[in-house]
Amino acid sequence: MSREIENFTANWDQAFAAGDFAKLKGLYADAARVIPSGGKPVADRDAIGAFFAGIHGNGLTKHRIDVQSVTARGDTVIASGGWSLSGANAAGEAQQFGGNWVNVLGREGDNWKILLHTWN
Repeated sequence: MSREIENFTANWDQAFAAGDFAKLKGLYADAARVIPSGGKPVADRDAIGAFFAGIHGNGLTKHRIDVQSVTARGDTVIASGGWSLSGANAAGEAQQFGGNWVNVLGREGDNWKILLHTWN
C-alpha cells in the first residue's frame, strides 16, 4: 500500500511542477477539501486546481512530498509525511517552505482520490 501512495504523491508532484492543474485537480474527489495552514478551506476540484495554480503562478514551482506513514482502512487511506515547496518570487528572490501534511484518500474504482488535504 505504501508504494501505491508513494506513486500517487509522485504524480501529484509531477503535475504541480508541470503546471498541469487539470491533471492535479483530477487527483481530488468531487467533494474534496483542501485546508491550507492558516488559510480558508478550499472546496471542490475546480477551486482546488485554481488554488494550486495561484501558488505555482507566484513562482513556487518545485514541490516534493515525502510519505512517512500510510494507514489503510478498507477503501480509505490516511497518509502523512513531510513536504517542501520552493521557487523564486517576482523579484527573483529564493523562497522555500516546508512542513507536515496529511491526506485522507478514498478509492474510486481503480484509483485513489484525495478527500481531505491539509498541512502546516
